[in-house]
Amino acid sequence: MSAATGETPGSGPADKRHLRRDIGMIGLLFTGVGSIIGSGWLFGALRASQQAGPAAIFSWLIGGVMIILIGLTFAELGTMFPVTGGVIRFPQYAFGTFASYTLGWITWLAAAVVAPIEVTGVLQYATKYYSGFTEAHAGGVFTLRPVGIVVAIALLAVFCIINVLGVRYFAQINNVLVWWKLIVIVLVIVMFLITAFHGANFTSHGFAPKGPSGIFTAIATAGVVFSFLGFRQGIELAGETSNPKRNVPFAVIGSVVLTMVIYILLQIAFIAAVNPHDLVTSHGWTDLAFKNDFGPLAAIASAIGLAWLAVVLYIDAIVSPGDTGLIYTAVTSRLGYVTARNGNAPAGVGKLTKTGVPWVSTIITFILGVIFLLPFPSWQQLVGLVTSATVLSFGSGPLVWAAMRKELPDQERPFRIPGGHIIPVLAFYSANLIVFWSGWDTNWKFFVAIIVGLILLAVFQATGQIKSVGGLDFKHGYWTVIWLAGLAIVSYVGSLINKGAGDSWLIWGFVACAVLTAVIYWLGWTTRMSKQRMEEMIEHTPHDEVAVEEAGITA
Repeated sequence: MSAATGETPGSGPADKRHLRRDIGMIGLLFTGVGSIIGSGWLFGALRASQQAGPAAIFSWLIGGVMIILIGLTFAELGTMFPVTGGVIRFPQYAFGTFASYTLGWITWLAAAVVAPIEVTGVLQYATKYYSGFTEAHAGGVFTLRPVGIVVAIALLAVFCIINVLGVRYFAQINNVLVWWKLIVIVLVIVMFLITAFHGANFTSHGFAPKGPSGIFTAIATAGVVFSFLGFRQGIELAGETSNPKRNVPFAVIGSVVLTMVIYILLQIAFIAAVNPHDLVTSHGWTDLAFKNDFGPLAAIASAIGLAWLAVVLYIDAIVSPGDTGLIYTAVTSRLGYVTARNGNAPAGVGKLTKTGVPWVSTIITFILGVIFLLPFPSWQQLVGLVTSATVLSFGSGPLVWAAMRKELPDQERPFRIPGGHIIPVLAFYSANLIVFWSGWDTNWKFFVAIIVGLILLAVFQATGQIKSVGGLDFKHGYWTVIWLAGLAIVSYVGSLINKGAGDSWLIWGFVACAVLTAVIYWLGWTTRMSKQRMEEMIEHTPHDEVAVEEAGITA
């Protein structure tokens, strides 16, 4: 079988270089698991407890189920079209360039922020050994000092260098690191449960001290959903796996289910292991603080006499976030590559090395990481922003699913969602709720970034830097603007209501997001492209036809 490529819009014959199918079933699953088990598990148990108390157990359960709903829609789409950067390409197929560009811009920014978050997590735990890395602030927030920022930039550079070596080496390194992470997190759960189980902690200061508001806001702001977002890698790297029909749904669904069980057990173990005296002196869960809480799990291990486990955790605080940062560097560079291949970014962004790595996009990924790192040098400051951005980027999946079920009913679907529109509608509703729970203080910054992206689109169009397949197709993609504007209004009004007492803002969110979900789902349904237009878009959007034999893979 020979490798062939299409042509990049607006260019001559495309470079014969292509992405390779070097990732197997377990490798793809571990790419998802490796992304999920990053810095979130090192900080999430403490942050969720501060938001929701022991009821944080339900935050992890609800958050996991919501992500599974979203993941199911992409599992079907990812097996229909096993292409790299599917989150950007799927809207292109169903709604055209404007929708693809808008959602692609959101996706690219969201992915680019993750690696900086992970390196700040590494350096926060490393404060144990060198206090000059971080500076403590009120509310348990730790920001990087100048030395920490320099080290963080160096780590981002290392991630990029490893990725340029090629996806084969990336997958091999990641498999080893994921086994390490799984062993460590299971070890922590077991040792916490058998060494220090204070059952009274679950009720002594209230099971849900902040009521329902605490449970739901923790999902978006305490790192709960953030900790699950790595499920996307099974979709983003679908074009580089040896058997996408089998591997993509296995990786997407399996990674979330596996880690959801682990996170719930970890939350239970953390709550039970907290010293009751620390709860008394902190006046409950909301302001929980203890010695060395810049590395909460390691601090708990030391406090209950497991000094050796604390050492393992300080080592893992380098391995877990480092591995996730490595994976997201790979994914972000592929998103830039796909954006260029779709004709939504300058063609040079899509250049590949001889081994099939998007090197220009990798450099841009590094630059974006540094840009995000400098004004927001804190793990806590960025988690809510990344959560909103990433969930929004996946919010289009249910609408793409609905459009393709209608217009392409005979398209091969190795994996099919049961129940018709039920799961996709619930998935879209879940995405809207998570953004709402993130709060206006977080969301307004993100909406500004979206406006910047739309301005860039106008500049690219005016200067001829991009030549989209078939034009902008604004008439098929304008629902994205209405959707984002509606979310902004719902989020802002919710912030005004939240200034009062009680959970009325929460009720407002459930109702308003339900209405918005119904309206936008219907609007996406009615503005979808025709079957003929979809087929033309799929045919003329450049794809990488990967030579399995040349990659040395047995399909």
